Amino acid sequence: MTEIVRGVALVTGGSRGIGAAAAVALAGDGWDVGISYRTQADDAAAVVAACEAVGRRAVAVRADVAEAEDIERMFGEVTDALGPIGAVINNAGIVTPSAKVADYDVERLEKVFRINTIGAFLVAGAAVRRMSTARGGSGGVIVNVSSRGAVLGSANEYVDYAGSKAAVDTLTIGLANEVAKEGIRVLGIRPGLIETDIHAEGRLERIGATPPLGRPGKAEEVAALIAFLASDRASYMTGSMVDVAGGR
Repeated sequence: MTEIVRGVALVTGGSRGIGAAAAVALAGDGWDVGISYRTQADDAAAVVAACEAVGRRAVAVRADVAEAEDIERMFGEVTDALGPIGAVINNAGIVTPSAKVADYDVERLEKVFRINTIGAFLVAGAAVRRMSTARGGSGGVIVNVSSRGAVLGSANEYVDYAGSKAAVDTLTIGLANEVAKEGIRVLGIRPGLIETDIHAEGRLERIGATPPLGRPGKAEEVAALIAFLASDRASYMTGSMVDVAGGR
């Protein structure tokens, strides 16, 4: 059983990859955890079970962060089940098949930016409305999951994804300044090449050794940082972007 009790954390896109690892790490650090998922109900249930196995309460909510109504319902269901939310891990995101900018169409761009950027803004806004001391809340922390691609550009593969995450970096800095006096810290992380199923088949084998550390990272290595940033151990941090990319 976890002895430290920190409060309630919500992880969007928490059924797989970095989100799933973050949920388990947060539970291990004393948080009760709500996760959202779009389609992977069995994976979400496994994450809930893993959080419960370390002595914390957990709940999974089906929600699409591209839909404002789903976001409001997600916050409401997690709050009803676990209590007021004190940490939001703004993690949900997608990539589309590798392609060059000249070959993008409107449908592709709208899909990527709708989920990765607009969804992140909407989730952050919903969190502030509930956490802000200026709005009757008790404060909290938002951790936005960006990508090292936001800096590197992801040429010939995912420039649209990189651009959508660069907007999340701007959200992190701007929102941090907006709400610093309202009891909310806002932080961002930029994972690099991490072993998750977001990558196309063979991509990690092809470029996984390119970081200076010579290997791709593990979702648990990113999750450990998320748990740290969400806790009072990082109480003097806001508006910061932290790279987890093996030196890349």
